[in-house]
Amino acid sequence: MGGLQQERLGNLLRVTLDEPPVNALSRALIEALGQVAETVAADPSISVLHLRSTGRAFCAGANLDEMRVGFSGPQGLEQQLVFVRRLQQVFERIERLDAVSVAEVGGHALGGGLELALACDLRIGTAEARIGLPEVELGLVPGAGGTQRLTRLCGPALARRLILGAETLDGRTAEQLGLLHWAVPKAELAARAQALVDRLAQLPRAALAEAKACIDCATRPGTEGFEHELVSTRRLMTDAETQRRVAAFLARFPSPTASFFFP
Repeated sequence: MGGLQQERLGNLLRVTLDEPPVNALSRALIEALGQVAETVAADPSISVLHLRSTGRAFCAGANLDEMRVGFSGPQGLEQQLVFVRRLQQVFERIERLDAVSVAEVGGHALGGGLELALACDLRIGTAEARIGLPEVELGLVPGAGGTQRLTRLCGPALARRLILGAETLDGRTAEQLGLLHWAVPKAELAARAQALVDRLAQLPRAALAEAKACIDCATRPGTEGFEHELVSTRRLMTDAETQRRVAAFLARFPSPTASFFFP
């Protein structure tokens, strides 16, 4: 489907970008990603979306042939603006999923490729990958959400350094600055990413969704995060899966003096 491979593994949906040579973000690929996001949103049995790629790049940004059309005249400009808005919509849909999304950055993630990874909840990549938002070098801005998500993630000072300076980082530096959660040697990436998504897939989607919503409150002015924690707790305490897990947990500790985590 549109340069994507999909594989369902229990509660996990693995999606592989397969658009040679560098998984550029064509219109067809973005529509395919949008369909994936809608599939995950509609299926409560999917708790993890694992996004990875084939080839030497995770995603190298814009499709150059389509970019040429965008700069060919007024009509091309309007088409390009529609496409950038669609990028924003699809990436936001991924970001807002109840399921946890994991980007496995197995190669370069530049421009729109990094913006796609930033829309995911967790990012694990190779220490050798090149990562950045270099659009200013072309006289453009990272328009698919990069200015917003990078600023929320790393703060305005670091966002200014990376975006205004069009700076490209290696994976290890990206980890140190918070763009990647983990940077590992290339030979270890597949196994480490698989272990991560397998662990996440064992967790209940309802709890993951509520936890994501609570964390999101902390980054958005005008939202009351403490109250949201109470609302989430109330909802989860009546959830059948939560009740099953708590009952099994309590059965392990019959002593009434045991604490929740340290018997």
